[in-house]
Amino acid sequence: MEFFNLTEIGSCFMVLFAVIDIIGCVPVIIKIKQQAGNIQPITTTLVSLVLMVAFLFAGKKFLSIFGVDVNAFAVAGSIILFFIAMEMVLGIKIFKQKDGAEKVATIVPLAFPIIAGAGTFSTLISLRAEYHEINILIAIILNMPLIYITLLSAGKIEKFLGIGGISVVEKVFGVILLAISVKLFSNNITHLLGS
Repeated sequence: MEFFNLTEIGSCFMVLFAVIDIIGCVPVIIKIKQQAGNIQPITTTLVSLVLMVAFLFAGKKFLSIFGVDVNAFAVAGSIILFFIAMEMVLGIKIFKQKDGAEKVATIVPLAFPIIAGAGTFSTLISLRAEYHEINILIAIILNMPLIYITLLSAGKIEKFLGIGGISVVEKVFGVILLAISVKLFSNNITHLLGS
């Protein structure tokens, strides 16, 4: 582990970019935007940043206060992702939005658990074992502009794809998200059952 190492920063950036998968989340963003009426890109980006940084430095301690380990946290996150995926694939509505849905959807489920979720948190803990915290922090910050731009452009992407295109892409990415949730669940449930 080396302080301010460009190789480490690059590696952490790529790993986090792949795990966050903000480009692959576009159909989910559009789905949430349709349900809530609107989203707040800057708020979502800042909340995601705060959650990731907080978990990087205090994640294990925070979970241990509640007697929860990372594996249990990942299983809980995978269940939420599973239901979001089911909405996308089957065209059903599971999450009911109440008054102030825009503010709520901006934070839950968009900032957490879709962008800064169990997979991201688990990855941050894994990265801490290999890389210097400062390099991981820089990698997190470098991912934020990409998240913001994607959230901001969701409407344009929606217009470009059209209703039919969104429906097709939504179902395809719904299946992918479903597979990710199942993988996240299976990888972590074995650790829970084993312990």
